[in-house]
Amino acid sequence: MDMYTKHFNLKLLPFENVPDPLFFYDYGDHALIRKQISGSLQSGRGLIVVIGPIGSGKTTLSQMIKFDFPGNIKLIWMGEPPANSTNLYLFLAQELGLKPSSTEKTFVMRDVRNVLLKLNSEGKKCLIIMDESHLMSDDVINGIRLLNNLEEGSIKLIQMLLLGQEELMEIINRPEMEPFKQRIATLEVLGKMNVDTMRNYVSHRIQVAGGTPALISDTGWEALSIAFGAGGTPRTINSLCDRSFNVAFEREKPVVDALDIYEATQRMGLVTDVFHYICLLNTREREKEREREIKNQASQPAADKPVPKIVEQPSPSIPREAEQSSRETISEIPDIPEIRMGVAELSTADQNGLKVPVALLLSSILALTASVLFFCHRTDSTGFLSCMTDLFNAL
Repeated sequence: MDMYTKHFNLKLLPFENVPDPLFFYDYGDHALIRKQISGSLQSGRGLIVVIGPIGSGKTTLSQMIKFDFPGNIKLIWMGEPPANSTNLYLFLAQELGLKPSSTEKTFVMRDVRNVLLKLNSEGKKCLIIMDESHLMSDDVINGIRLLNNLEEGSIKLIQMLLLGQEELMEIINRPEMEPFKQRIATLEVLGKMNVDTMRNYVSHRIQVAGGTPALISDTGWEALSIAFGAGGTPRTINSLCDRSFNVAFEREKPVVDALDIYEATQRMGLVTDVFHYICLLNTREREKEREREIKNQASQPAADKPVPKIVEQPSPSIPREAEQSSRETISEIPDIPEIRMGVAELSTADQNGLKVPVALLLSSILALTASVLFFCHRTDSTGFLSCMTDLFNAL
C-alpha cells in the first residue's frame, strides 16, 4: 500500500487504474449503459457494442456485467481479437471444453452449437466479451456475424459484448459492414466526463477509499475543473489525482491544493490552463496582502504613526576675512547710491570665482620677470636700465 494512504488516513488507494468493481461509478452514462447491457443480456438480444475513448471505463464496465450474472452465465473473455475467424471458433470451442476433431469451420461450428444448446436447456447463457474490438479484421467481424446467427427459436444461443475505441464506429459504418451493423442489438457510446461528473466521480472514489472530499481544497477542486474543462476519462482523472496526492504527501500537506495539482500536471506532461489559475491566485494573494497593510496603517493611532523628518539644508557661508574685507571696501566707497548698490552686489557674489583669474595673472607676472632676468644675464648688461635698453633695442 502506498505511503500516502496512511498520511491521508485512507484505507485503500483511491485512484488505481485497475478495473475494480468496488470503485465502479454507478452513475450517469456508466450506470445507464450498464443497465442497457444487462437488459439486452437478460432478453437474449445477442450482439452488444460499447464504444468509447481510451481509458473511458469500458473494461471496468464489462467487469460489472460479470457481477450482474454471477451464477447462470458462461463467461468467455478475450483480451484482443484473434487473427482470423478460424482462430475465433477454435478458441471458443476450447473455452467450452471441446476438442474439435477438425479445424474446418463447419465442423467446429457444429460442435459449438451443440454445447450452446445444452447450456440453454440448463437455463444458462454464454457471454463472449471481446476487448480492443476496433482491431478486428473483416474476417473476424464476419465470423462474429455468423456466431450471432446461432439461435434456438427466438433465443440467441450466444451473447457477445464488443468493447472498442472510436475507430470501431468507423468500421461499423462502412457500406460493406451493413449486414454486421444490422445485427447489433445495442450500441452504446461512452463519452468523456464533464466537470460536474468529474467532481462527483473523484469524490466517490475518495469516499470508497475511506476519506472525504475535504482532502482536496477549494483551490484544488478548481484546478481539477480547469484541467478537465474539456472533459476527461476516468483513467486520466485517476492518474492526475493519484499523482497530486503523492505531491501533497511529499510536501507533508494535510490536503491537496492547486499547487499540487499543477505540479502533477507538469510531471505527467499534461497541457492545461492550471498555470494561469496559479498566477491568478498569486495576484489575488498580493492584493489581499496590500489591503491588509492599508488596514493596519489606518488602524494605528496618530501618535504611533512615524513623523517624517525635515532635513534643513545648510546656507552657504562666507569666510570671515572675506566678509570683513567686503565691509571695509563698502565703507570706503563714496556715498553714491548706484555705486554702493553695485559694490554690495559684487561683495555678496561668490568670492571663490576670482581665485582662478588672480592665479593666472600672478603666474604671468612671474614668468615675465623670469624672462627679463634671463635676458639681462645673457646680454651681460651692467644695470637694470642698460638691460631694459638692450631689450627694447632687441624688439
